[in-house]
Amino acid sequence: MSLRIRVFVLMALVALGATGATVALTWWQARDQVSEAASASRETTELIQRELREQALRNGTWEGVDQTLRRLRGMTGQRLRLVDPYGAVIADTDHMDRRVARPPGSVAVFVDPLPELIVADHGDRRQATIAAIDVYRAETLRAACLYRHGYELVVTPGLDGVHRHSLADGGVPTVTGRCRPAPPALWQRADDLAQVRQCGPVQAECLQAAFRRQIATGDVAPAPLLLTIGAGNEPVRTLDAGPVLLITLVVAALATGGALLISRRLLRPIGTLTAAARRLGSGDRDGRVPDDGRDELAELARAFNQMAESVRAAQDDQRRLIADVAHELRNPLSNVRGYLEALQDGVVEPSQELFASLHDEVILNQRIVGDLQELALAEAGALIYHRSPTDLAELMETARTAHRAAADTAGVELIVTAGAPVIADVDPDRIRQVVGNLVGNALRATPAGGSITLTAGLDGDRAVLRVTDTGTGIAAENLPLVFDRLWRAEPSRGRGGGSGLGLAIVRQIVRDHGGDVSAHSTEGAGATFEIRLPPAVSPPRSPTSAARPGRAGRARTACRPG
Repeated sequence: MSLRIRVFVLMALVALGATGATVALTWWQARDQVSEAASASRETTELIQRELREQALRNGTWEGVDQTLRRLRGMTGQRLRLVDPYGAVIADTDHMDRRVARPPGSVAVFVDPLPELIVADHGDRRQATIAAIDVYRAETLRAACLYRHGYELVVTPGLDGVHRHSLADGGVPTVTGRCRPAPPALWQRADDLAQVRQCGPVQAECLQAAFRRQIATGDVAPAPLLLTIGAGNEPVRTLDAGPVLLITLVVAALATGGALLISRRLLRPIGTLTAAARRLGSGDRDGRVPDDGRDELAELARAFNQMAESVRAAQDDQRRLIADVAHELRNPLSNVRGYLEALQDGVVEPSQELFASLHDEVILNQRIVGDLQELALAEAGALIYHRSPTDLAELMETARTAHRAAADTAGVELIVTAGAPVIADVDPDRIRQVVGNLVGNALRATPAGGSITLTAGLDGDRAVLRVTDTGTGIAAENLPLVFDRLWRAEPSRGRGGGSGLGLAIVRQIVRDHGGDVSAHSTEGAGATFEIRLPPAVSPPRSPTSAARPGRAGRARTACRPG
């Protein structure tokens, strides 16, 4: 599976998972809220039903229920409607609000004001309870009459299981009339009429009316009514899964589309880099990728372009090196071939001078090949170094001794300037080779009567070696090129030719030692080559590894002028 598909699938799964989790959480919360709303609706219905039943049970009639409905409507905010068993509307809050009655709501319950009979546990009480039922029938009629005259009643269950009506607040009417405290119950027999009349003519009148109604009809307690809550044209709040699913699909589509766009935006530069890398591998060294931007992909593109530029530069250097080496070897080989052919044809007579010239040409070719091999080993990190604490001041004196004969022949004075010992952890033979190459180049660039100064010292925490000549100097535009392979100064710079690889070898050996080398020159005023090396951690225990003036002959063989 390709990276594009894996990234897309991963981002899509993350997006869809997050969407699904959000939808599930929303669904559960909404379901809980709907359940809580349904529970609250049941509690509201039970509250309304209980309030209406208690009023009818207490008053013995449905009269005055309008005020109760208005109060309950204010508490619950619901439309309330009471209907008797024959379909007649007893009370409706829409009528109270002077509006057209709306269709009844979906919630419909019965409000039954008849009390539950509590039957005694043993026979004597059971007989008394059955006898008390008839008394309750008459008592309910009297309670309704007292309620119409403004008395507030209280209903309490009696010892025989039948509810009893009594006057609240000591028998004081709530609207009109006044009497002294009433007896604890109003269900006394007719012969107790004299005692009842002590509370006023109203109670006596109600007792007489209840007696007549009980005789005339069997309807005593208020009839059960049908209570409807709400209006039929009001929307019912339910949890609709359709919008939730639609939103889920929309969010999933957006998340998937976003994942696709992000994956394409992320992987398009990678595809471009892959194609450019393939072209680079097939030989196209000039291919580059867009590197505008500030993100990580742009940084990767810039790194690729730098790598491609380095590869192209290395290939150009390799081509130039091959061309330069071919050019360097062509002239000596052409000279050798020409002289050999002339000797073979008898055009030139053999002589010691001719053989010496041919020998010099062979030595030059051998030096170029040897330097190329050594430079290749140095750049590949294959040179072997034997490091030891070495006194660089003594090493400079050894180099002066090794090149004294050549300097005397050229008429150049070699001077060593060194104070205290300068100890560095280096390979002494390789550093002598470096100094020898620099001294050899300085001898070729310094005319007779000039001087070359070798200096060793410390600059901060670095050991510093300097080779300064009073020669013709190096032009400013050529200073960046002096350490390039096969670079040579103009003919006026020196009187003899080298391989053009000596300074490149110097730079690689110094870098392998953790140091650096630089050139400073003013044209016509000589040049200075400076080497900076890390000093030794501790002074040497013995000077056996350092060069001594007495070992000049060995130093001379180790240092080859470049």
